[in-house]
This record gives sequence, structure tokens and C-alpha cells, in this order.
Amino acid sequence: MSAVARTSVVIATRDRREELLRTLRHLEGLEPRPPVIVVDNASTDGTPDAVAEQHPAVTLVRSDRNLGAVARNVGLLRAITPYVAFSDDDSWWDPGALPRAEEVFDEHPGIGLIAARTLVGDAGAADPVNDLMRSSPLPDGDGLPGPRILGFTACAAVVRRSAFREARGFSKVLFFVAEEKLLAYDLAAHGWDLVYVDDVVAHHHPSSRRGGDRWRLSQEQRNTVLLSWMRRPVGIALRDSARLAGAAVRTGPARRAALGALRRLPSALAHRHRLPAGVEHEVEVLESEHGSPAT
Repeated sequence: MSAVARTSVVIATRDRREELLRTLRHLEGLEPRPPVIVVDNASTDGTPDAVAEQHPAVTLVRSDRNLGAVARNVGLLRAITPYVAFSDDDSWWDPGALPRAEEVFDEHPGIGLIAARTLVGDAGAADPVNDLMRSSPLPDGDGLPGPRILGFTACAAVVRRSAFREARGFSKVLFFVAEEKLLAYDLAAHGWDLVYVDDVVAHHHPSSRRGGDRWRLSQEQRNTVLLSWMRRPVGIALRDSARLAGAAVRTGPARRAALGALRRLPSALAHRHRLPAGVEHEVEVLESEHGSPAT
């Protein structure tokens, strides 16, 4: 294992002071101790002051507005290490996980992102997403340390900083929910491999202050359509838009999603870049295997 950490940890947070402080205590116990960068998304509960007082070694960035997932981009730009791990304010890394990720990146220069095995709650239950990634139907890369994937959970991912910057990070158009999928597509479009590595482990203790299921469903429905217009063929974008329009007749979350998609559609179209044919084919393989997000 490395004597000096070559992976920074970036955390975006908003109004979860006590949970963030718990996460920082866990990260401070890692060996070697990683540099930690916290980007506060305009918290109103005293989060930034508490971090500055109790964890002075943390690099703290105070935003005067909620940047959403783009706050992670801001944090990564402050990092000087070659690799960056993302945590949420309710997640942290297992001892040995980040040095193991460094070994994988060093041995495989074509890997841009590692998705970790995620353990949930005090009992350390396996997140169901682990099995989905472990059984990925995508073709295996030559000698890769795990299955190739085209999606990940942000709080359990480690990136090669240069790859992340090449793919231009998380999108401001999506704000939150499905931002990982778009970044995965963009990394693959730039020729980077994304892999699931079972012995890189993250812990997630889901916050009690999360958006409700209806809010998350609405965000997912909205962003599914926006992502399609940003990267997929026009026929698929029209299909997803029609599905959302049909759902909007029946449910409130879908109506909110449709209105949100309409408001953001000009920005989505301004950032439209079709995926390369090979990446589009793999997206279709995954949709055939797992289905599209419900709209």
C-alpha cells in the first residue's frame, strides 16, 4: 500500500451537519489519510462553520448557492492527487479501499472510473446495485480487474482525475439524479473503461434527510428525458419524451417531471453530443437487459 495517499476524497453536502461530521471522522481514521475536500452547497444549519472548527485539515469550499452535483466538479478542481474518490455526507470508504483503487488505476491506465462494492447501514448489507454491476452483460475488457459497466453510484466511485476532467464532470443540466449515468456515458465516449471492483469497498448509511420517493421519481423521469436529448438518437429521445407525456396525464410526479424537462430542454439541446456508435450499442444492450427507467 502507498505510504502517502494519492487519492483525495471530495464531498458535496447541504444541511446534513451531524452526518457529515460523522463521515469526516471515519475518513480521518484511514491510513494513509486522504486529503478531504468538502464543498458546502449553501447550508443553513451551520455545516461549514462546524467543519472549519472541528476538522481544520479539511479543504472547505463555501458555495453561496446550491450547485447540485456540480459541486463535486468544484471539489475535484481543488484536488492535486491523480485520483479522486467521491463520498456523500452519509458515506465513507473502508480501510484499504483507496490504496486498492490506486493499485488498480496504476496497473490499468485505460480505466477512468472504479465503482466500489457498497455496504449499507450498520449491518453492512450488500447494496443490490452490487449484483447488477457484478453481472454486467457488457463484453469483458482484456485483463480488466472486474466487469465493465456504464453506470455507478457517486458515493461509491473513484475516478482518474484526468479522465473526469476530459469528460467535463457532472452536468449542470441534470442537477441531481441520473448525473452518474451521463458521466458514465461521457467517460466511455472518450475511450475510458469503467469497471466494478469487488474489493474496493464503500459504506453508505442513507441519510434520514433525503428527498422522498416521489421527489426522486420525478427527478429521475425528468432527467431520463433530458439525458436522451443530450446523448441518444432522436428516435429514442422522442420515445422517452412520449412515455413521460403519457405518464404525466396520470400522476403528479410525472407532471412535475414533464414541466421540468420542458424548462431545461433548451440547455439540454445546447449540450447535445451523440454517443459514438459503440457506446450507444452498449447502452442498448444494458437497456435490453435491465430496462429503461420507468416513466
